[in-house]
Amino acid sequence: MSAASKNLGAFRIKGAGRLTPARTARFTFDGKTHTAMEGDTVASALLAHGVHLTGRSFKYHRPRGILTAGPEEPNALLDVARDAARRQPNVRATVQEVFDGARISSQNRWPSLRFDIGAFNDLLSPFFAAGFYYKTFMWPKAAWHKLYEPFIRRAAGLGQAPREEDPDHYGNRFAHCDVLIAGAGVAGLTAALSAAATGASVILVDEQPEVGGALHADNATIIDGQNGYDWAQATAAKLKAMPNVTVLTRTTVFGYYNHGFLGLAERVTDHLARPHKDLPRERLWQVRAKRVILATGSIERHMVFANNDRPGIMLASAARTFLNHHGVAVGRRVGVYTAHDSAYEAAFDLKRAGVSIVAIVDCRERPGDAVLAQARALGIDVLTGHSVTNTAGRLRINSMTVARNGNFDIRKMAVDALIVSAGWTPSVHLFSQSRGKLRYDDQNQRFLPDIYAQDCVSVGACNGTDDLAELIDEAMNAGGGRVALTGENRFEWTGGMIGAAEGAGPDTTVKAFVDFQHDVTAKDIRLAVREGMHSIEHIKRFTTNGMASDQGKLSNMHGLAIAAEMLDRPIPQVGLTTFRAPYTPVTYGTLVAHSRGDLFDPARKTPMHELEAAEGAEFEDVGNWKRAWYYPKRGEDMFAAVNRECRTVREVGGVFNGSTLGKIEVVGPDAAQFLNLIYTNAWDTLKPGKARYGIMTREDGFVYDDGVVGRLAEDRFHVTTTTGGAPRVLNHMEDYLQTEFPHLRVWLTSTTEQWAVIAVQGPKAREIIQPFVEGVDISNEAFPHMSVAECTVMGVPSRLFRVSFTGELGYEINVPSDYGPAVWKAVWERARDMGACLYGTETMHVLRAEKGYIIVGQDTDGTVTPDDAGLGWAVSKKKTDFVGIRGLKRPDLVRENRKQLVGLLTNKPSDVLEEGAQIVADPNQPKPMTMLGHVTSAYWSENCGRAIALALVAGGRSRIGQTLYVPMKDKTVAVEVTDMVFFDKEGVRIHG
Repeated sequence: MSAASKNLGAFRIKGAGRLTPARTARFTFDGKTHTAMEGDTVASALLAHGVHLTGRSFKYHRPRGILTAGPEEPNALLDVARDAARRQPNVRATVQEVFDGARISSQNRWPSLRFDIGAFNDLLSPFFAAGFYYKTFMWPKAAWHKLYEPFIRRAAGLGQAPREEDPDHYGNRFAHCDVLIAGAGVAGLTAALSAAATGASVILVDEQPEVGGALHADNATIIDGQNGYDWAQATAAKLKAMPNVTVLTRTTVFGYYNHGFLGLAERVTDHLARPHKDLPRERLWQVRAKRVILATGSIERHMVFANNDRPGIMLASAARTFLNHHGVAVGRRVGVYTAHDSAYEAAFDLKRAGVSIVAIVDCRERPGDAVLAQARALGIDVLTGHSVTNTAGRLRINSMTVARNGNFDIRKMAVDALIVSAGWTPSVHLFSQSRGKLRYDDQNQRFLPDIYAQDCVSVGACNGTDDLAELIDEAMNAGGGRVALTGENRFEWTGGMIGAAEGAGPDTTVKAFVDFQHDVTAKDIRLAVREGMHSIEHIKRFTTNGMASDQGKLSNMHGLAIAAEMLDRPIPQVGLTTFRAPYTPVTYGTLVAHSRGDLFDPARKTPMHELEAAEGAEFEDVGNWKRAWYYPKRGEDMFAAVNRECRTVREVGGVFNGSTLGKIEVVGPDAAQFLNLIYTNAWDTLKPGKARYGIMTREDGFVYDDGVVGRLAEDRFHVTTTTGGAPRVLNHMEDYLQTEFPHLRVWLTSTTEQWAVIAVQGPKAREIIQPFVEGVDISNEAFPHMSVAECTVMGVPSRLFRVSFTGELGYEINVPSDYGPAVWKAVWERARDMGACLYGTETMHVLRAEKGYIIVGQDTDGTVTPDDAGLGWAVSKKKTDFVGIRGLKRPDLVRENRKQLVGLLTNKPSDVLEEGAQIVADPNQPKPMTMLGHVTSAYWSENCGRAIALALVAGGRSRIGQTLYVPMKDKTVAVEVTDMVFFDKEGVRIHG
């Protein structure tokens, strides 16, 4: 062993690795201080100091150590803190880089890691067999909430979530590229060079701090005449210098979605001791790529045998990475247990570094001749046709038991570490997320990409390409360009097997672990099959295999193989579990990014917001908008203010801010034809300069939205929607335009925030706006109700609508948003001088209810047709097609006794009903009562001098004149069913 600095760890190998001893960092683990090299992961730093025990398993609280060197780590999940407020649980020790001052703690143990009371569960493991919770907690039923649920919630989870507010901030970035490459190993770097040579914009992503992928573990690969790792770093520098290439390290492609959309999580400062305050901790990248190249490599499989979970047992590739990259030996006396030639490479590297290799135990009878010859030359004992059947050691392995396959003649060998390999599983997670279909490679017992659903290609180990020269050619072709590149491997890999070796046989007392984090053993998989679980998805849920934070990266293939063996079926027939995003855990902070605090649900304010606030407006939230609710004067409560506003609008006039209405510009030669298909009524008959009220239904025939549509020209319409409906209506239109009516020449543009809207309503509305309007005659004869014109208002380009949501003479002035405050202020000053008022949304609601005008989403509930809402006149009888036409013809939608919108008048005029209150025919009927409908809108109407309401009532229009009843909290109110219009039934006021 080396004479390495004691401070850097007794297991550092002098001259090994790529880190610089002069650059160090100090950290604590469970209160004990250690020194690491800059570039160490927490895992490599702990191993350098001989620390293998890092945690306890979830269910049995068994001692667990570092198993891997990458993101697939299931055991070494730690709590990492900078200070009291900056703490994150469940950080993988194999991914977290050491930084100076890091405070790192183990989890899932009490009172200490070495002595954990929870380990008593291991003795009770016969009672905790797979599926025990499904059976145990079923009886008695009453005990679930009182006994079982609180206990399970206390026991559930790993680590403790921070209670303090997160002081860090997070970034968010959107990007587009021609080619995104996931993985920067040999395949990814080659593909990036090739794609960049074509001039394409390229984003190359890798989750490690440096590019190179598997080359971190390797010192044998030669590319272009130089060491593979050195070639990778030189290639990365070359790519970074190219203007069309972006290289992102410490970044994980965690999700692959439709249409080339990918989610990336970049760890920006997690490795820094003193990050700059302006830097985000992590950054979410949302990337749209024309083409995706997956070069995600493969993941080594562990061996399944009795007590294969002891600290000190790890993957052969991990041991090789810790040695060749970090300069750390995983032990002094190391055993090797393998079913694949790649483990020999790790053994040879350790041997050359001065580590004693006790034996290579190979469960195969005939490994590759080349590796056997190399082992003999190095003096390493190789036991072919043998298996490790057990291990010993409480907190770290101290021996392995070896037996000839099928023979009970065993021998124990003293070891302080055991490295294992059952071959390699291609990392097809992102490919599967893209909806690609896999095929099974029976010869090498692995699933490989087969049928692609998107413009995507897999290259390298994730595609099953093991030969380096073939890999380089494959990646070069995927990139589309040509670069001169050669490579050679020192070894030819052979072998690889899934499932149980001798030590994971049918003995039901043996704990041979398949899923380390959830303590799922081979016998659990077998029990699930005996219990009748024949689908791998059922087996997964019964045993929780593959449901831990590593998402089955190590356990899925073993679980499949054992189940297939039990079922006596080929592995593909057992099925394959779903690979879901994210590939590795992503913090909430990264996903939320800026959407927190005041930005969690951003408030949208109209251009006139500050002027309204200065006038004393009280605001309400409508969607994300802040809307003036009412304008109280001194001494007025809301009731008095609304009553005053309602009277003033009817008697003189009122000014209202309508800027939040959704507005969509529909333009193109086929605009009228498109609207004919989207709305229930006709638009080709609407003349330029005129407006029309429109109803939009879904395919099922139910009301989706409504609004006034003005035709400005033969090929241009100004469409308005409800305030809350603007985004979904635009999406609805785009969806049909792109999928159902792509032949139509139409363009849709959201203009909600481009226009400020000042609505002036009331008998003096024309007189109020007359001095400001230029370029159009707004007399009653020249500009009647439902007219629209482009003109100027105060010299500002404007669109003037004569429409009304109050039933009064009304105009809506649309001006560019920047001019909204100036126009609003001038109009309001003139209106105020004439005795008019400002009014808010509550007054607007009362005034429209007086006229029986509906609000979609309040007077409709997703089950209301236009006819139910009294708007059957808005459904064209001549059109042969529109969205919802077939739905409206369904028998249930034309039957009698459907719920219909009607008016209600309380027998006692002062009784204001509760919105949402149910309606019955007989309040004395036995319970449960038969409900006829419910109240949708209810107000006190100052103009009517009484309470009014709208309601959906079964057979409502046929019940006009009947008395029904509305049970409320403190009394039952008798109501008369009426039509929906309570004020100005003849409708003369709206025509001025």
